[in-house]
Amino acid sequence: MKLELCICLIFSMKVLSSAFVFGRNRAESLKREILELSKKVDRGISADPQDKEEMLNKFEQLEKLNPTRAPLNSPLVNGDWSLDYTTSDSILGKGGFPRVGPIIQMIDTKSSRAENSEVVNYFGLKVPRKVTAVLTPVNKQFTNVQFERFSIGPIGFDAPESFKGSLDVTYLDEDFRLTRGDKGNIFVLT
Repeated sequence: MKLELCICLIFSMKVLSSAFVFGRNRAESLKREILELSKKVDRGISADPQDKEEMLNKFEQLEKLNPTRAPLNSPLVNGDWSLDYTTSDSILGKGGFPRVGPIIQMIDTKSSRAENSEVVNYFGLKVPRKVTAVLTPVNKQFTNVQFERFSIGPIGFDAPESFKGSLDVTYLDEDFRLTRGDKGNIFVLT
């Protein structure tokens, strides 16, 4: 009886270990595929409906492999994140002035603050822009966002009270974050 129990425990440990390794390998593979597609469609600027569907499929598969159950409580979420892909036309600058260089999002859950920054090309003049925000976590994964202040070059102004949003951090590891926004957009950050 003890031998059978011991064999059963060893087998169970091997199955669990194999499942963990498979999940980790699958996550790494999906992350590579997401980044390759992100580069192909220039952060989402040139994504056609088929590209968007493919990205959403990979995004949803990776969400299911989230290794961090309480992303907003994890120190991994804090720091500067570079936007690699989004479906948000306004963030991409579609129909407006092009973004040049990285689009960065800084998150600091200790101070409940966030900042998005980018450089925009206005008629050949590269101008830095940023927006600061206060985060109000609703749970360990979802936070409300109240935008506070906008800056365009040296000019700053307070955001209207109505400028609000939310972020749902659906995947987080050491170097990759997936987030869903309140308007149905998805975000891939590294």
